[in-house]
Amino acid sequence: MYFLFNRRLTLSLAGILLSTVLLAQQKQTSLLEYVNPLMGTDSEFLLSNGNTYPAIATPWGMNFWAPQTGEMGNGWFYKYSDHQINGIKQTHQPSPWINDYAAFSVMPVTGGIKYKQKDRASWFSHKAEIVKPHYYQVYLSDYDVTVEVAPTERAANFQFTFPENDSSFVVLDAFNKGSMVKVIPEENKIIGYASNNHGGVPENFKNYFVAVFDKPFTMTYTWKDSVLSTNKESEAEHTGAVIGFKTKRGEKVTMKIASSFVSPEQAEINLNREIGNDSFETTLSKAKTAWETELNKIKVEGKNVKDLEIFYSCLYRVLLFPRKFYEFDANEKVIHYSPYNGKVLPGYMFTDNGFWDTFRAVFPFFTFMYPELNSHIMEGLVNTYKESGWLPEWASPGHRDCMIGSNSASLIADSYLKNIRGYDIETLYEAILKNTKGKGPVSSVGRFGAEYYNELGYVPYDVNINENAARTLEYAYADFAIMRLAEELKKPKKEIELFASRSQNYKNLYDPESKLMRGKNKDGKFQAPFSPTKWGDAFTEGNSWHYSWSVFHDIDGLANLMGGRKEFSQMLDSVFNLPPVFDESYYGFVIHEIREMQIMNMGQYAHGNQPIQHMIYLYNYSGEPWKTQYYSRKVMNKLYTANPDGYCGDEDNGQTSAWFVFSAMGMYPVCPGTPEYVIGSPLFDKVELTLPNGKKLDITANNNGTENVYVDGVKRDGKKYEQNYFNHFDLLKGGSITFDMSAEPNKSRGTKPENAPFSMSRNPSSLKLDAKE
Repeated sequence: MYFLFNRRLTLSLAGILLSTVLLAQQKQTSLLEYVNPLMGTDSEFLLSNGNTYPAIATPWGMNFWAPQTGEMGNGWFYKYSDHQINGIKQTHQPSPWINDYAAFSVMPVTGGIKYKQKDRASWFSHKAEIVKPHYYQVYLSDYDVTVEVAPTERAANFQFTFPENDSSFVVLDAFNKGSMVKVIPEENKIIGYASNNHGGVPENFKNYFVAVFDKPFTMTYTWKDSVLSTNKESEAEHTGAVIGFKTKRGEKVTMKIASSFVSPEQAEINLNREIGNDSFETTLSKAKTAWETELNKIKVEGKNVKDLEIFYSCLYRVLLFPRKFYEFDANEKVIHYSPYNGKVLPGYMFTDNGFWDTFRAVFPFFTFMYPELNSHIMEGLVNTYKESGWLPEWASPGHRDCMIGSNSASLIADSYLKNIRGYDIETLYEAILKNTKGKGPVSSVGRFGAEYYNELGYVPYDVNINENAARTLEYAYADFAIMRLAEELKKPKKEIELFASRSQNYKNLYDPESKLMRGKNKDGKFQAPFSPTKWGDAFTEGNSWHYSWSVFHDIDGLANLMGGRKEFSQMLDSVFNLPPVFDESYYGFVIHEIREMQIMNMGQYAHGNQPIQHMIYLYNYSGEPWKTQYYSRKVMNKLYTANPDGYCGDEDNGQTSAWFVFSAMGMYPVCPGTPEYVIGSPLFDKVELTLPNGKKLDITANNNGTENVYVDGVKRDGKKYEQNYFNHFDLLKGGSITFDMSAEPNKSRGTKPENAPFSMSRNPSSLKLDAKE
């Protein structure tokens, strides 16, 4: 007995010591060590585990760099399962479905000139690859060359370690769809441009690049449409350059490279401004500092290192898009090439974003943690409207015909209502109103079907407008955001009332028989036959079980339609209790989003796509917050890993990552346009946020663990807190939030209607939302 007691004591002390050591190691480790840019890269057309690529970049950088394993023009240009690399590519791709623009690549080869993509490809192993946000290294086994990359916002420093060789080369492939290269041996330089794209560009679109080496060339070539020559310059559909020299074993050759959408001269300015005389190590150090500065704004502590890896890998993804599509001229003035009218103009511009995805959590994260960046983005929206006549709903780099809704209203209203200033809000309000009157140059811009929506209160099913029910629901929410902004701007009462009325249009599609949203014909009759599990058709990349919850601004109103809070909770339960059956007939095949729902074994819950991602948090409105706590933790634990198969569907410009970042902190912004974050189940023992005003917010979860997912109680600055949400303006004051966690649900906390977050039906005067300092 004495022996057993001492053995147990020894094991207990050992466990405490190990936890202390792990915590100490965590505090000493650079947070970059937890980031895995390969998370989500094990994807393909038929199944997305993220549809990501390893972006080697600085936060929101104008240019990313990534290893290329696929063919030129293939949206899946890097697959984790591939075995060969054919180049290190400058990429601007926001999604494989949108594809890339202004891309070109760099590839070292030895032992003979191999410039065509398939010929120059080299075998590699992930075991001989280092992938971090600020640094990429890979060993190209066919050439015995190691490549290293350190990025800046508009440039990069490359380092090639060559073997002993009389013919070591670097190939610069400017890609097809129109390009030019020119070798200037006396300056150890290659210049040129790439104009490849997949839409959304003016006629004069070009990406000008300049590459400077620290070793003189002894061999120079260019090619034009596959024909290699000794010409110093080539301009054609597809061009590239090859430069060569003798190298000693272990010799390091540096290449500094930058690009510009403005001009060749601006590319030189970008190179000198961002790298200049910096060594590779200096560029690497600056890139590391850039990431550490951002990652350290949220410090999390927990017992499971894997959770830290997921969190910081997701945070990295949140900080990549939208892309800075602006540059600094010789006088340090902010300028941009307009992807809308082709002119070079002053001011900010951002791109590569689909607001259908990112209005939900990415931009609320920016309004919370990055108000200055958010202000610049808003200025960029002003410039987009002035240069194109419309707000960008999906831009890459200009307007693209993808997805639905007019969700720019959500971004703009949420920004202004959270006291972010520094941009022309009246111009943005004018742009929002224009959106409500019709569609723009492509059907994703403005509002497709606005004439029906404004007259009937919904977009009909039978007027040849696809995804009509989804459009109606998203327009109604956007109208709520417009109403809120109109109130804040003190617009005429009639205007406010118009959008208040339209925000209730979601009710026009509610089907009492199924208790779900359903397409409706122009004559006012519901579309028939109706299958709640039919994907597409009246909905966007989902079915009625996914989209029926898209009433972000009036969950109480939706619950009342369903028969009350109890019935509403039962309908929420049904999402998880139903089998993952589906009807794919609209598409004619099983799209990847359907397959991802099916294989995750969570019923009809399809976390791999955005429309339903907020749904878990809606139990807070119906008096059963413990179910939110259970399911949010289940999704965090089951559907995310920091591995190449780390997501359960498309990552989409940071949105699926932002869901995790918010949820891991114990809250989620269900309804942007209100200053509320709905409470969930914090994943970590402690979160320390350094807020943009310099104040600290500490979130502590006592007795937390894999089984203790339920919130037994909450304290705000030591005082008992009963609400099921936190207020944005209160959080910005800093202080502390303390969760007491339990293995058993507390079914008495947060159950009263007054504990629920905002709903328009319960809070008709939305101005009462504000709690500003």
